[in-house]
Amino acid sequence: MKTINQASTYQRALCHAHLVSNGIDYDDLQGPVIGVVNSFNEIVPGHVMLRDIAERVKNGIRMAGGLPLEFNTIAVCDGMAQGHEGMKYPLPSREIIADSIEVMVRAHGIFDGLVFVCGCDKITPAMLMAAARLDLPSIFVSGGPGTPQEESSKRKQFRQEYLAGERSEKELAESQLCFYSTPGVCAFFGTASTMLVAAETLGLSPAGTSLIPAYTGERFIACGRMGKRIVELVQEDLRPSRVITDKSLYNTAVVLSALGGSLNALLHLPAVARAAGRTMDWQQFDDINRRVPLLAGLMPNGPAHVVDLHHAGGVPAVMKELREFLSLDVATVNQQSLTHLIEAAENTNPDLLHSVAQPLREEGGTAVLGGNLAPEGAVVKQSAVPGDRHRLQAPARVFEREEDCTDAILDGSVAEHTVLVIRNEGPRGGPGMREMHRITEMVARFDHVAVVTDGRFSGMSAGIAVGYVSPEACLGGPIGLVEDGDMVTIDIPNRRLDVKLSPEEWKRRQERWQPRPQPASGYLRRYAKEVGPASGGAVLSEE
Repeated sequence: MKTINQASTYQRALCHAHLVSNGIDYDDLQGPVIGVVNSFNEIVPGHVMLRDIAERVKNGIRMAGGLPLEFNTIAVCDGMAQGHEGMKYPLPSREIIADSIEVMVRAHGIFDGLVFVCGCDKITPAMLMAAARLDLPSIFVSGGPGTPQEESSKRKQFRQEYLAGERSEKELAESQLCFYSTPGVCAFFGTASTMLVAAETLGLSPAGTSLIPAYTGERFIACGRMGKRIVELVQEDLRPSRVITDKSLYNTAVVLSALGGSLNALLHLPAVARAAGRTMDWQQFDDINRRVPLLAGLMPNGPAHVVDLHHAGGVPAVMKELREFLSLDVATVNQQSLTHLIEAAENTNPDLLHSVAQPLREEGGTAVLGGNLAPEGAVVKQSAVPGDRHRLQAPARVFEREEDCTDAILDGSVAEHTVLVIRNEGPRGGPGMREMHRITEMVARFDHVAVVTDGRFSGMSAGIAVGYVSPEACLGGPIGLVEDGDMVTIDIPNRRLDVKLSPEEWKRRQERWQPRPQPASGYLRRYAKEVGPASGGAVLSEE
């Protein structure tokens, strides 16, 4: 008998009548109805396998006595969107995805539980936001990361050779098969894997499942089990409001700190927290990263791939190493307690997953900077900055958009000892807060060139790349007042981002400042009017 359904008896009968006309046997409607929210499409490598994944999940649901009903939402590939106008859309797509799931579930009123079939960068956080809003028993499953056949250094080498005119486009494309040998979530610890790990540490994915490789028997078996488990979660009435708590959000920040997770987590976790009626701010992240050491050298923090971490014991082994920092009395979708699962975990590769007593670095992967250029904060992946480059003082070269900076790098006019300031690329000014990963690839040949922007960086960006500068330029942030030649200081150990200007010069520039938002139309125009600051998760206003 159904345990959860908010519709009235009469309305539920009418809904059942509609479903019977779809060819569904009426008897199958007497068990839990499980929505299978699938972000499958034939464009995104991390999603192209999700049709098969969903079928495995649905088989498990049926075996447990439930009825799976699948519907879809969109998914954008950040890798394909990089470096052009398309990158204005991935972060805004997070809101579309969350909203579309809310619409489908609440409009129909037929679901007792939900399985979220996700993968890449903005899709998993969007689904976490939707799960928190809807508060129906939920579980998260993905297609898993791909398993690379070559080291990432070879992939980077081919890209640099293509930029130098030494490789053809065909050679570049076919070289991808050495690294991305199958469809799957990217093999490095970028935003996609970061947020899959977050779903596990929050307690909405079963322990040890977030990094199971794509297209393996282990992955398919896990999907069937998750289909069975969601039916049990409905019977147990275990909802996200019991799972996404201050303690589980804290645990997630601890694990991501120790693994050097994507900076985009500082946008997504506050947004998920808000959807769950909780709060997270950047200061909490920085406090955690100061106390929690870096334990694994996952790309771009080191040479290892996320599949290597799975084989070393996965997230449970990471949490076992970190148990002195964690709150273990939390609810999860696991059938066993988190304490039991962690104690049973084994770190099978101490050379990859270090102990707290002998970490890779004394601090975690992320640093939140303050200073007169970032009164509300700026973010840098300190674990991906070479050890001798954590401080830089150099004159600014200012660009009003990413393309102008790209042109300057390609025409050879960027020199060593320069801070490239790219502004009007924030959530509202962009609009859409583009990632600047292509820029960081291009400046990789320099030793003393930094990038500072009110845009953002991908999980794979390395080097001195300071993003998420808040307030953004179009809202009157100090980054909008910087001029060519101003001396900028980046001091990661002391958490400072400053520009050297006299109070009188600050005042003069403030008086003549005018906003310069980028032109936008359609959805981006509406998004720009409603989106909040990066420091608050770039969520849309609810007023």
